[in-house]
Amino acid sequence: MSHASNAASPLGSLDQHARLHLGRSHLRSELVNSVYSQSSYSDSPDSTAASSVEDIGIHRSLPTGVYVPTVCFFEETTEDLDCDAIARHAVRLAEAGVAGITTQGSNGEAVHLTHQERKVVTSVTRRALNEAGFASMPIIVGCGTQSTRETIELCKDAAISGGDYALVLPPSYYKSSLDPNSVIEFFEDVATASPIPILIYNYPGAVSGTDLDSDAIIKLAGYPNIVGCKLTCGNTGKLNRIAAATQAVTPSDHGSGFMCMGGSADFTLQMLVGGGSGVICGLANIVPKACVEIFRVYESGDLAKTQELQGIVARGDWAAIAGGIVGTKSALQTYFGYGGLARKPLPQPTMEDAKRYAEGFREVVALEKSL
Repeated sequence: MSHASNAASPLGSLDQHARLHLGRSHLRSELVNSVYSQSSYSDSPDSTAASSVEDIGIHRSLPTGVYVPTVCFFEETTEDLDCDAIARHAVRLAEAGVAGITTQGSNGEAVHLTHQERKVVTSVTRRALNEAGFASMPIIVGCGTQSTRETIELCKDAAISGGDYALVLPPSYYKSSLDPNSVIEFFEDVATASPIPILIYNYPGAVSGTDLDSDAIIKLAGYPNIVGCKLTCGNTGKLNRIAAATQAVTPSDHGSGFMCMGGSADFTLQMLVGGGSGVICGLANIVPKACVEIFRVYESGDLAKTQELQGIVARGDWAAIAGGIVGTKSALQTYFGYGGLARKPLPQPTMEDAKRYAEGFREVVALEKSL
C-alpha cells in the first residue's frame, strides 16, 4: 500500500500516526499522564484502605550498601500471607545493618501475588520498620510487568503502600515484536507517570533473555525519575561502564546520585572495585550480617580479608542460586526457625532436599552466626 494514500482506515490515518509519534518524542509527559492518570487497579473492595500507610511522601534516600529482596511468607495450610513473619523478617534484616529492603522481587514471589497482596506486603514491611525505629530505611518495590499501563499502576500501588522506589523489569512476553526503542520508550513512559523514582532491573533470566546493554542503560540514566539500576546479569564490565558514565554513587563519593547496583552477593567485591553503589542480593535473606560485613571490611581497607569473606559469601550464593526460592526458604527454616513453603506450583522440599540445602549454606551461616 502506498504511504501517500488518503483512504480512511479503522486505525486512523497515517497523519494521525505521525502526530502521535511526534507527540511521544516531544510531549511525552502530557500524553503519558493523560493516558495513565486513572485510579489504581483494585482486586479487592477495600484494597487501598488495607494497604496504605501514613507517611506517604516522605523522601528516603538510597544509601550505598546491601539491599535485601525479601522473601514472602505464607501460612502453611492456607497459603494466605503470614504478615507476622513478613514483619519480623524485615526487622531482623534492618537490625543486621542492611541499607534497605526490596519487596516484590523475584525472591518475593511477586508473580504469585495479587495486586492487593503486593500492597499488603509492602505496607506491612513499612509499618514494621517504622515501629522498630527504622523509619528512614528505604523500601524498593518490584513493579515490573508486561504492559506499560499495569507497570504504572503497580508503581502507584507501591507509592500508596509506603514504597519509596520502583524496580522495573523490561517487558518480554512479546519480545519478538519489541525493538530496542520500544523498550526505551517503555522505561521513559513508566518513569514519566510513576509517582516514585524507578530503578531499571536487568535480569535476562526472568525476561526471556532480554539483556539491556550498557548503552541503553546509560541513555536511560539521563531520563528524569530514573535513579538507578540493578544488574542481575552479573556482567561486571557492564557495571563498570555504567558506573563510570553516570558517575554513580560509591561508598566514598555521592557522585551524580545514580545508584549502580549489583544483583547478587557473589560479586559484591567486584562491584565495589568497579565503582558500583551496592547490591540487591537474595542471599542476605539468610545471612544479612555476612553480606554487610564485606562492605565494612572493604571500607576499612583490608582487601585480603574482604577477598576471604567474598569467597565464603560467593559459595553460599551459589547454594542460593542453585536452590532458588525453595532452597532459600528451606535454609531459613532449618537455621533460623522460620521460612515455610513457597506457593504452589513450586514444590515442597523433601527431607533429603532440606538436608542438601542446609549443607550448601553451612559455611556462610557459620560466618553469619560468628558476627
